[in-house]
Amino acid sequence: MTIQALGYVGVRAKSLEDWAGFGEKFLGLQLVDKSRAGLAFRMDDRKQRVVVSQDGGEGVGFFGWEVADAATLDAYAARLEHAGVAVTRGTRALADERRVADLIAFDDPIGNRLEIFHGAETASEPFKPGRNISGFRTGTLGMGHAVLHVKSIHDVIPFYRDLLGFRLSDFMTKPFNAYFFHANPRHHSVAFIETGRNATHHLMMELYNLDDVGQCYDLALGEEGRIGVTLGRHINDEVTSFYSNTPSGFMVEYGWGGRVIDVESWQPEEVNWGPSMWGHDRMWMPPEGRVEARKLRVAAAASGLRKPVNVIDGNYERMAGVCPWWDNARKAEAAE
Repeated sequence: MTIQALGYVGVRAKSLEDWAGFGEKFLGLQLVDKSRAGLAFRMDDRKQRVVVSQDGGEGVGFFGWEVADAATLDAYAARLEHAGVAVTRGTRALADERRVADLIAFDDPIGNRLEIFHGAETASEPFKPGRNISGFRTGTLGMGHAVLHVKSIHDVIPFYRDLLGFRLSDFMTKPFNAYFFHANPRHHSVAFIETGRNATHHLMMELYNLDDVGQCYDLALGEEGRIGVTLGRHINDEVTSFYSNTPSGFMVEYGWGGRVIDVESWQPEEVNWGPSMWGHDRMWMPPEGRVEARKLRVAAAASGLRKPVNVIDGNYERMAGVCPWWDNARKAEAAE
């Protein structure tokens, strides 16, 4: 009995028009439904992945976690109820609204609404991005990952790890406490950073092509205040990305090149160099925190920290020519 992936999210908004432009023309999602009170976006073969409701609020209103079938859904409901968690079975109308066969809903210990579902509906028409992009890496990896601000790591870890069954990927204590959990071969599907408040920090969407990320970064540079974290590369999931500020008070990480892990043999470890190898200057952090994070990146670079580039078969070309210096360097590495 396991959660398979992040299946969908519901966003709270003050303005649908802001989200219509941001979702379609900036992120490249496909706008498939628009009403007076809400929007729905596709990012792959699913009928919807992101739902936006104009309720005057901000942040993420609900997270939809996918399981394999009705029996797994019922088992989760029983487990949660046995642990004293108030569980609501989704009505037929709500399941139709979410475009799924069935779902349950409940709150995590810090008030986030979680939904577990099965039987997501797929569309017969191909995905048509809102702008010219290669597409989003989803499938069995889910729509991406979610990272949450928390007042205390210990408020959430037992619930997500022991009750929901997420497995620890790794953790770090500098420049802030952060714990990363996986549900499938994506390095993490949910993570928590201890910042002294409870809220959504960001959602991550992964693209098939690095140029998609760079071209979106150009769009972000043209908008005052759009960039929340500059272009950079993470140490643990090895994604190259930047973060944009959404109209709803959280960020979207727009990335490429994420690693996949062997979930059966994976051993969690502490990440000692902070979250990023280079870049990722975090505008949301206080100045002293940004200085500390930059020092960690410089120290990581000085140590010779490097990571492989993660590419999909057929999505790369080998460079022609021979470099004697590089060949000798690789031979030396292999001999160590």
